[in-house]
Amino acid sequence: MSNAAAEVTAAPPSANGSADRLDTPDGGWRREEIAARAAKDIPDGSYVNLGMGIPQLVADHLDPAREIFLHSENGILGMGGAPEDEIDPDLTDAGKRPVTIVPGGSIFDSSDSFAMIRGGHLDLAVLGAMEVSADGDIANWTAPGRTPGVGGAMDLVLGARSVWVLMAHCDRTGNPKLVPACTLPLTGPRVVRRVVTNLGVFVPGEGGFTALELAPGISRETVIRNTGAPVRFADD
Repeated sequence: MSNAAAEVTAAPPSANGSADRLDTPDGGWRREEIAARAAKDIPDGSYVNLGMGIPQLVADHLDPAREIFLHSENGILGMGGAPEDEIDPDLTDAGKRPVTIVPGGSIFDSSDSFAMIRGGHLDLAVLGAMEVSADGDIANWTAPGRTPGVGGAMDLVLGARSVWVLMAHCDRTGNPKLVPACTLPLTGPRVVRRVVTNLGVFVPGEGGFTALELAPGISRETVIRNTGAPVRFADD
């Protein structure tokens, strides 16, 4: 099985120390490394929306020489990564994270932005999630004890041509987030095509998940133990 240690640049230690390692005792990729791994596979020429959380970090790991157009629901096309020095308080993504605009980028109102989403003009939506099922269902907008936060996710999972999820493999109590069937309210059914977690890269389907790649230092046994649905390995 491929191991991406040589291809994904390790992130520097987080200001929060081990918290950046996500909720697992087993190591694997940090948040920045998950984002970098996903960025590597986005096809050139894609129009991409980045959701909140780990997906927002993808913008910081795209090679400027590649032609990838980032979209934000609040009205940006041609979004860049976080500013390296001076921050413009009026220039943020939909999650209020300071960003930049690449040459040729544009700003417009949210109604035009959602027309792009609902009109099927986005190639890829990269989102976070609380659960992803073996059939590719995604639940990411509410959970018991949380304030519901629909945002644009329901439009994105139906409007984008493909959906990827970036998230921790388990929740804070150690429960798997890759599951046979979602127990939380769905954002969209059968829409997820790829999942990147701190343990590896996975594809849902056929009643389980196929592991395309494991993060450095992660064993098959660790993946099986932390996944709620059957796991196949691409190199079997």
